[in-house]
Amino acid sequence: MGILVAAIAPASGIAGQTADDAAVRVSGFGDFNYSVTDSDRREGFRLGQMVGHVTADLDEGFTFFGEVSLTGGDTEYAFEVERARLRYDFTDLFKISAGRVHTPLGYWNETFHHGSWLQTSAMRPEMIAFGNRYIPTHFVGVIAEGGLPSSSIGLDYSVGIGNGRAGDIARAGDAGDVNGHRALLASIRSRPISIAGLELGVSFYSDRLLAPDGSDANERIYALHAVLDRDGPEILAEWAHVTHDPATGTGGFPGSNAYYVQVGYQSPGSFDSVKPYARVEQVVVPTGAYVFAPLALNYDGVVVGIRYDPSRLLALRLEYRYERFEAQASSNSVYAQASFVLAGS
Repeated sequence: MGILVAAIAPASGIAGQTADDAAVRVSGFGDFNYSVTDSDRREGFRLGQMVGHVTADLDEGFTFFGEVSLTGGDTEYAFEVERARLRYDFTDLFKISAGRVHTPLGYWNETFHHGSWLQTSAMRPEMIAFGNRYIPTHFVGVIAEGGLPSSSIGLDYSVGIGNGRAGDIARAGDAGDVNGHRALLASIRSRPISIAGLELGVSFYSDRLLAPDGSDANERIYALHAVLDRDGPEILAEWAHVTHDPATGTGGFPGSNAYYVQVGYQSPGSFDSVKPYARVEQVVVPTGAYVFAPLALNYDGVVVGIRYDPSRLLALRLEYRYERFEAQASSNSVYAQASFVLAGS
């Protein structure tokens, strides 16, 4: 689906632009929602996140990508720079980027960005929901990446260094690292040529963050994913294990685990615009977990829905969600969503 997005974002005509100027392409995403629920959360109509993308070819090998969003709140819309990345491509084997990106941990966070049209379901899994504190969804720093796409195993890699989580661990360190200890990350992905749509990956993230009591804590994240990205079927599975220990060296605290498994199937023939899907997911934080235990992150969820694409740039969804958040009663909700793409011209 990412290939389709690139194809529908043609160059935006700029007055006076010549062949020597940067080629600029723009596109946008948006969604409109209606929900009913038996929980105490608000229901009714809601304008979802509005997202804008811009890509500029600055020079041979140099590109800039930016992503901004507007998200509705109780009293106003919040503007956010989601991604801003300058990249230079030396070769397919080595590219280097600097800026604010989505952390290359697992599959979903690096594949489905802001704009719900991009993904099968209406919402992201809880473990990687934007604003969730389980894993850092954004990263500010420098990343080297590359791959051997023509090899039989289709190997890609990413390694990076940057600011760790902010004082609010749901956010990236946009204004600098909070304690002077840089975060490190690495990931390896394989897309075997012999099995179309298959991707297997392993990721690692290391940081020192501020615990709720103000002390420093060492963080380690280990993630695995296995994906079969086909219209029929689509199978997405991820698991992430997070450990925290005091920076003083005292260990022995239990780690936390989270996973989701999502299955979808593109209907054949004349019904190929219809895609039913289902997902199970869980976040498990033990009582004695350092850093996470006071944050009430435990979660169980089941999602069942259907996506209908009446046109190439519009998706309609009807989605049922069973959820149980920590210290809250279980809830049942139904969401109706229209998501769309705005292509440049």
